[in-house]
Amino acid sequence: MLFFLISCLSFFLLSKSLSLKPLPSWANEMRLLSVAFLQELSCFLVQLLRDSTKLRDTVIGISSTMSFKRKSLPKVENCEEAEVSSILDLPELAMECILGRLSPAGLCNMGGVCRSLRDQCRSNHLWERHMKEKWGRVIGHVAYREWKRLISSRKESGVLDGGKSKGLLSSLSCMWPLSQLRSKINGSVKPRSSLPVDSIMSWYLSLESGKFWFPGQVYNREHGHVGFMLSCYDAELSYDWRTDTFNARYPPHGCRTIVIEEGVQWERLRALPVDTPARALHVSDCLSDLHPGDHIEIQWRRNKEFPYGWWYGVVGHLESCDGNGNHCRCHTRDTVMLEFNQYMPGSQWRRAVVNRKDHREEGNEADGFYGGIRKLHNKEEISMWKKLWPKEILE
Repeated sequence: MLFFLISCLSFFLLSKSLSLKPLPSWANEMRLLSVAFLQELSCFLVQLLRDSTKLRDTVIGISSTMSFKRKSLPKVENCEEAEVSSILDLPELAMECILGRLSPAGLCNMGGVCRSLRDQCRSNHLWERHMKEKWGRVIGHVAYREWKRLISSRKESGVLDGGKSKGLLSSLSCMWPLSQLRSKINGSVKPRSSLPVDSIMSWYLSLESGKFWFPGQVYNREHGHVGFMLSCYDAELSYDWRTDTFNARYPPHGCRTIVIEEGVQWERLRALPVDTPARALHVSDCLSDLHPGDHIEIQWRRNKEFPYGWWYGVVGHLESCDGNGNHCRCHTRDTVMLEFNQYMPGSQWRRAVVNRKDHREEGNEADGFYGGIRKLHNKEEISMWKKLWPKEILE
């Protein structure tokens, strides 16, 4: 019926157009376009009608089939409604095993399900493993102490009171996955709940965001500049999650401004081995125990305006010793020979002698100043220095 009406309408308009007086050429073209448009419209409507008819038949068929199956089902009396189980019904041990296998992003996602899971996913014991796995090699007790000091100062200033903080910790308290969390730091989205600022999760997320600069050390600073080969300098570090590298902010040298190195790789970092500020002399407690062949690190600075860096070396034999192990008495002498074999023989940096009994800072403006010494017992530390050994002997 619809097709018949459309066809009649098209014929009527076409016949009326033929009975009119001659019109300009452009009018005739417009008339032909109108006719063509009506024909196309009629075909479209017919096709639409056919499709709707097929859809109606399909729906009716499905409904009939379902109705038939519903009627054919046997009646069951006193059928109790099936109980719905959830992950919260799992035993405590099973829940702990599941949460313990989740990644940091997984814990954040799981914590957004409900209040009960949120509290469990924030547990310190779950985040301790993630802290150790990702940050353990570059975070030490000095960095943790700095984090606690920062939290205390913010509490005292009222920044964290009442959940009104709009800064870093407020944004970190949300239970978003890390990929979303990073894009919302310092944003306008209000957190759904307050994350304890002194929790390990909060500490982890502050490191991940890169907003917390923590103390550490960098091997071969300033992109491995030749003047810093086989040395390790104090720096403030900030993680860049976009590149999975770090920014290192070094203390100024003399009149120089603060140097910031970008793109520092993980393998060039370590936690502070001793709790000694960069400009303070380290108290050596290993001098009486130094023997030829021992691996050591010694503080060195160019002049007294510069901070110390830690330089790698080994304990050598004194000039009066022939190096024979059976007759060597170097460990009983009052002086210790330190060797820096990365420098060529004859270089002023190749060897240095320090007093074993009352060693303090020794040196001069020409050769620099040697400070405290620490003996290396950890094979991983020694292996790291060997990996950084320069390809060419330094002058």
